[in-house]
Amino acid sequence: MNRTSVKDILKKYNDGQKIVSLSLYDAWMAALADQTETDILLVGDSLGMVVMGHDSTVPVSMEDMLRHTASVVRGSSKALVVGDLPFASYGSFDDALRNSARILQETGAGAVKLEGGVDVAPIIKKLVQSGVPVMGHIGILPQSFKLEGYKIKGRDQAGIDRLLEDAKALEDAGVFSIVLEGVAEETAAMITKEINVPTIGIGAGVGCSGQIQVAHDILGLIEGFKPKHAKQFTDLASTIKTAFSSYVNEVKDGSFPGQDNTFK
Repeated sequence: MNRTSVKDILKKYNDGQKIVSLSLYDAWMAALADQTETDILLVGDSLGMVVMGHDSTVPVSMEDMLRHTASVVRGSSKALVVGDLPFASYGSFDDALRNSARILQETGAGAVKLEGGVDVAPIIKKLVQSGVPVMGHIGILPQSFKLEGYKIKGRDQAGIDRLLEDAKALEDAGVFSIVLEGVAEETAAMITKEINVPTIGIGAGVGCSGQIQVAHDILGLIEGFKPKHAKQFTDLASTIKTAFSSYVNEVKDGSFPGQDNTFK
C-alpha cells in the first residue's frame, strides 16, 4: 500500500473531506494510529515536553527529531509522516534545506513543518522550489514562547490582520497545509475561507479543514493535564497506574511470577 502523499491530502481538501492528524513520537503508537483513517502523523517537537520532560520545545535537537521521526516512519505504512524542524534549525535557507534534507533522507518522512508566517515565507518558498514539501504553522508558536507566551491569537483586529497576512504569505510560498494553533474560532474559520490550502486546527475550532491533537492528550496519558483544546477519549493514566500497582503487589506477595510465567 502506498503512503498518503501531499497530493492525496490536497485531493481530500478539494473534495471537502476533513483531514485528521495526530502528533506522536514512537513506532508502537504510530502502528496503532496507522490502523485507523488518520491522514497525517506529525512528529512534533512537542516531544520535548510530552516525552523528554522539558518545559518547552526549545531543548529539542535535530538528532532528537531524526530519531523519533524515523521511529514513526518504521511503525507506520499508510499515513503521511511530517517531521518538525526544531528550534534554530531554519534560521537561513541553507540551514533549512540541510536540515529538511536530513529529515526526508534519513527518516523517510514525507514532509517537514516549521513555524512562522511572513518572516519565514521566503525560506519556505525556496524549500518548496528545491523539492521539499512543507507544512506551515501560525498562531501560537511554541518555539517562540519565551517572546510571545501562549496567548490565544486573532482576538483583535491587529491580530486577525497579521494572521491572515501570514496565512496568505505561506500559501504563496507553496505550503501544502497550515497548522493554526491557539487561534480564535471565528478568525480560524475566516482564514480557512480566505486561502486555498487546508488549515489544520489545534485549539482553533471546527471551522478548519482538519484537526490535529497530541496523542497523549486525547488518550489521557499525562495525569492531571487536560488542555482546553483537547478531549480525553479515554483515561489511560489511571489504567496504567492500576496495572503498575497490581504488578508491585503481586511481586511483593509472591504471586508473580506464576507457573504460566516461568520456564522449566
